[in-house]
Amino acid sequence: MAQDVQRSPERAKRLPRAVREKQILDAAVKVFSQYGYHLASMDEISDVAGVSKPMIYSYLGAKEELFGHCVRREANRILTAVREGIRVDVPPDMQLWHGLRSFYGFVADYRESWLVLHRHALTAGGPFAEEVVALRSRAIRLVRDLVVSAGTERGLASQAEFSGEGMAAALVGAAESLADWWLDHSDVPAGVLASWLMNLTWLGFNDLVEGDVWRPTEQPE
Repeated sequence: MAQDVQRSPERAKRLPRAVREKQILDAAVKVFSQYGYHLASMDEISDVAGVSKPMIYSYLGAKEELFGHCVRREANRILTAVREGIRVDVPPDMQLWHGLRSFYGFVADYRESWLVLHRHALTAGGPFAEEVVALRSRAIRLVRDLVVSAGTERGLASQAEFSGEGMAAALVGAAESLADWWLDHSDVPAGVLASWLMNLTWLGFNDLVEGDVWRPTEQPE
């Protein structure tokens, strides 16, 4: 079916279950990222993984179950990468910057994972899209905590509590959109992307928790 996806040169020898499952999931992510959920075939995944289809069914289930395993694994991997990239010994803005750098670093290193999560899982809909929505919610809570922490340090916890979740949702959405744009502009370093987004959003967060907010000069009719 595909000529671009690299196949395993031979059927792998007997391996521990955890190693075999990783081998199958890695192959499935490659195939799903290229063709999407509906067009990907179990034959192709079997070829790329270097295992038989019955073994895939035995270990991780049929195509729907396998795709679900892929989505959950990649969602956990990307959130773990962001969490581990956040340094707790620096101010909230630097924590967020490090988190964004880790996010874009993950997208750069695991482009196929991002395609499966942000494009194909959402397109497939149903429980797959729900997994991505749950991932986004966890990311929003993570950013919200940083915004509230920044406001609390300035004695403005109530203002940060009021606006923090909505502003965090805006930042997470912007980060995702920028990651999609980056797929076609991969020459831009991850740190530059993180700085762009910090300049776009964090300066606004800072003004907001300080009580310096923009208001329209004219009232809507």
